[in-house]
Amino acid sequence: MKSMEEMIQAAQKAAETIQQQMTETQAKLDSMEIEGLSGGGLVKIRCSAKGRVIGVSIDDSLMQPGEKGMLEDLVAAAYNDARVKADSVANEEMAKAQQGMGLPPGFKMPF
Repeated sequence: MKSMEEMIQAAQKAAETIQQQMTETQAKLDSMEIEGLSGGGLVKIRCSAKGRVIGVSIDDSLMQPGEKGMLEDLVAAAYNDARVKADSVANEEMAKAQQGMGLPPGFKMPF
């Protein structure tokens, strides 16, 4: 039978392993690119699966002073599209990582 100290050490080691795997998953998410679109592709925003904006592309046809309000709306819509896609990818990747660790789906890490 294991002593209490051995059980505590095993639990600490398991927690360290889980934390390392979660850190690796977070790094993976930040390296995955997602593209959000609006205006039929006239505005594109690339972001990481963690939501970090990588780049913005705006079609020249939208670069008119009278279209400023519409352009602002399209940029916001493209970002929101990218964010929804990024959240979906992030949720899938986190679920995979948690399954690999034997954690229940949706488990929130306390660190």
